Amino acid sequence: MQAKMLRALLAWASVGLAAAAPAAPPRLAGVFEEPPSSARPWVYWFWLNGNVTREGITADLEAMARVGIGGVLIMEVDQGTPVGPVAFAGPQWRELFRHVCREADRLGLQVNMNDDAGWNGSGGPWIQPEQAMQRLVWSETVVDGPGLRRVVLRQPETVRGFYRDVAVVAFPQPGPFRISDLPGKSAVVRQEFAAPREYPAAPKGSIVRSNDVRLLQAAPGPDGAISWEVPPGRWVVLRFGRTLTGAENAPAPESGRGLECDKLSVEGARAAFDGFIGKLVGDVGPLVGRTFVTTHIDSWENHSQNWTASFPQQFARRRGYPLWRRLPSMAGYVVDSLEASERFLADVRQTVADLVRDCYAGEMRKLAASRGLRLSIEAYGDCVFDDLAYAGRADEPMCEFWSWPNNFTADTVLRMASACNVYGKGILGAEAFTATDGERWQLHPGNIKALGDWAFCRGVNRFVFHRYAMQPWLNVAPGMSMGPWGLHYERTQTWWEQSGPWHRYLARCQALLRQGLPVVDLLWVQPEGAPRAMAPPDGPYRGDVAPAEVVIRRLEVRGGSLTLPHGMRYAALVLPDTPEMSPELLRKVLRLARSGAKVFAGTKPVRAPGLSGYPQSDAVVRRLADQLWSEGLVLPLRRLERELGLAPDFQSDGGLDFIHRRVGGTDVYFVANPWPGFVSTKATFRVAGKQPELWDPWTGERRLAGSVSVGQGTTTLPLQLHGGQSVFVVFDRPMRKLPPRLEEGPSARPEPVEILRAVWGPANDPSRTLDVTPWVRERLRGGRAWFVVSELVGRYGDPALNVLKTLTVTYRYGGEERTASATDPERLFVPRGGDPEPPAVLVGSEGGWSLEARLPGAYTVDGRKVTVAPWPSEYGLPGPWSLHLPVADRGGASLVLQRLQSWSEMEDPAVRHFSGTAVYETSFDLPDGFLAEGRRVDLDLGRVEVVAEVELNGRSLGTLWHSPFRVDATGALRAQGNRLVVRVTNLWINRLIGDEELPPEPGRRPDGTMERWPDWLETNGKSPTGRITFGSWLLWRRGEPLAPSGLLGPVRLIGRTLVPLSSPRP
Repeated sequence: MQAKMLRALLAWASVGLAAAAPAAPPRLAGVFEEPPSSARPWVYWFWLNGNVTREGITADLEAMARVGIGGVLIMEVDQGTPVGPVAFAGPQWRELFRHVCREADRLGLQVNMNDDAGWNGSGGPWIQPEQAMQRLVWSETVVDGPGLRRVVLRQPETVRGFYRDVAVVAFPQPGPFRISDLPGKSAVVRQEFAAPREYPAAPKGSIVRSNDVRLLQAAPGPDGAISWEVPPGRWVVLRFGRTLTGAENAPAPESGRGLECDKLSVEGARAAFDGFIGKLVGDVGPLVGRTFVTTHIDSWENHSQNWTASFPQQFARRRGYPLWRRLPSMAGYVVDSLEASERFLADVRQTVADLVRDCYAGEMRKLAASRGLRLSIEAYGDCVFDDLAYAGRADEPMCEFWSWPNNFTADTVLRMASACNVYGKGILGAEAFTATDGERWQLHPGNIKALGDWAFCRGVNRFVFHRYAMQPWLNVAPGMSMGPWGLHYERTQTWWEQSGPWHRYLARCQALLRQGLPVVDLLWVQPEGAPRAMAPPDGPYRGDVAPAEVVIRRLEVRGGSLTLPHGMRYAALVLPDTPEMSPELLRKVLRLARSGAKVFAGTKPVRAPGLSGYPQSDAVVRRLADQLWSEGLVLPLRRLERELGLAPDFQSDGGLDFIHRRVGGTDVYFVANPWPGFVSTKATFRVAGKQPELWDPWTGERRLAGSVSVGQGTTTLPLQLHGGQSVFVVFDRPMRKLPPRLEEGPSARPEPVEILRAVWGPANDPSRTLDVTPWVRERLRGGRAWFVVSELVGRYGDPALNVLKTLTVTYRYGGEERTASATDPERLFVPRGGDPEPPAVLVGSEGGWSLEARLPGAYTVDGRKVTVAPWPSEYGLPGPWSLHLPVADRGGASLVLQRLQSWSEMEDPAVRHFSGTAVYETSFDLPDGFLAEGRRVDLDLGRVEVVAEVELNGRSLGTLWHSPFRVDATGALRAQGNRLVVRVTNLWINRLIGDEELPPEPGRRPDGTMERWPDWLETNGKSPTGRITFGSWLLWRRGEPLAPSGLLGPVRLIGRTLVPLSSPRP
């Protein structure tokens, strides 16, 4: 953002004009004012099915660098586009990748390359069957004895012709009872299991004794036959083997599609890495580690596997006993007891998780590091693993959050943030703002910012926008899309060239949110076993979740705090609410507690997980638990808030969100208003003795906070934030004296909120959805209200037991109809009026304090009366406005508007359907006395759809991309002869709908996809249909409602008076 923008949007009252910025830690202040290129957001750069061109690569990368993108994560996918000429990983493709790295190096960008084609897994044509994902299969044959028998055993299920025998076992035939949920318990599919309080007994006669299980031979003959002296009775013979799961990397172009590598063996990981990434490393040579910096594994969407050639040996080494006599349980048989069988299957799942962690993620990281690369992983999905431990093997764990539907997959953010914190990873990347086909070019920086701030408050500090579709052409827009998926984030976006200030905002936030370490109070221990995916529970204290390995190997007590080697500190440890805990974990907890750690628990463990060391392991657990509880070293979880002895880290009745990081001796809070309305509140921070400063990440301005009060270990100050606004609150210097305090002044009228409707029930289930409007109105009467959605059960009962329900509240605020929603376990907030912009704020800097008054009247500051004389505080610009739109094929359209209105409401079809940038101009004189000494004047554009570039009297006032569309215009205003120019850019929607009035493009299917590219596209021509736009996927239809567009106003000037008070007093 240019220096002249540093005073932009001063009417955001919490971040006022500073005559001179307060002193700050030099490194922090420098990072904030000029964030490094490493802090810039990235994009997922999707290449579509071989449609890649050299000129498109250069144009894309130059466009990214131009607006402040820092890097690309490349994936090539097949999403319904016609096949292009470039085969994945072929000679031409590899030369284009070299071109990418050379161009990225020239432009200061960095490259992360997905480790295969598609967006999940690690596979490709280079993976041979023996190196691919495998699972255990079996056939069953019943044999009667006694006597020598030649038994032909059917070959079990065989996938793609690959089959290898594992073992042949036999045992007396039991009754019909079998283990339930076998696919999940045997790790064929991912299914989490909570440890039962007690294991039930299997029916009599249904148990196989392990001593009766006979290992006949490793493999039958070529015809499947074995010779066996069968003992008396009826016997079951199980022929176990391994075959492929059949999983392939997807959704990959055919030229890059192949088997998924074996995730349970290092040989599989090496085959995957050497088959693709290793070759690219050799191709780009010295650019590795400088420009080509990372390789990536995306979310696991290729299902589970439960076997590999070395699984028996790995199992015996890790679990301490051989599995052969327990193998019948893999086929559903109860061996010795149901408890013993369940414990064995838990050991199988744990072994699978350990191998994924070590042989896949761990080995891939080693391979990447050996070639000068880092490894990023979206460490979650549909395989049997521990998400946190899996993420801990990455250099950069990643998460994802969706913008359409709003905040879908948010739980991955919470889990991966914990992984970063407990394993000491400095960067948490996010697949950011992913969207379904419902997005359709409707999102833009202004309406996704609040969701982005939510992610920042959960620990994300690198956005990787999903998605940028590689644009192979230079002559069409919006051009290529990644199938129907959004967010549409390409150089062909209408607002692309105006996105630089948005990216600058993100870079400032990300730069500061990578400094130091997060402040987190509670460390929740994840239940042992696999698979596991635990996020920290919601509550007044922020928490992380740690797997057992972190507690056992890394956690210590130092200075009374639980501490990890990289510096993370916690006030208390919370044990899992389960009857199972391993002796190793419990032994470490006992040591930590005896060293002074606070430990909370809800359940006293009584047994160990798994069959390793059983039954002695259970006795050890009971003995250790008895010591912990009898010595009073464990506090009841229900008393956590009372016993913790800490104030919450941040408190506000305004529904504000936050994250807190500590940088040496400096405390840095990022505070965000997630709501659409203005919030004026007092916020309390768990910091004492330091002067708070307010740093605006939008403008780069820094100022001192006034009206501060102190409590026992806390600091309270007023915050006023517009809808979607955010601010950093930085505590660094000692506060020797309290700053000035604004005690009295005129009051401003609250903006009313009207609750229109509130409904609660399961999604898309009207029969079980209740109208709860009266209850919500009552809860919100008399001021702002927080409440947990599940409180509705007390009033209405549960309309859908054990089903997640959503409360959706529709309300009117600020003249607009809005919605707020939350699910059963969440809290809902709806602004309840009472939050007008304050009449005045205190503005502090190194040069002194001022009262910045929006309303005239009498104020009291530190007992001193300050009178602000009346003045003409607002002036609406009357117009008329000239409007010029560069309508295609007409040399533009020019209009004179007596009043501002949406382009979509105008008579001219070319204007109604216009998408792009149009120019508004008007001239005006100021009323007498409007400009005066000590006055500041903001230009407020009112409603803008969707972004505005403002120029006043030839001076650029910057780009406004988020409401309120307001900027300080003081230095550019004149008493007479002012000329205002506003360039407004809207969305693609109206032009896309307008083009549907014209004949369809040749090659377009009825579902909107392209069967083939039109001839004119291949020759860089123009569409013979007369269409202005061209896209690879049609998402808008003729006659759909047009989107509001343009400068809608009202446009006004808002005056503020600055009254000097004194020199600074912090």
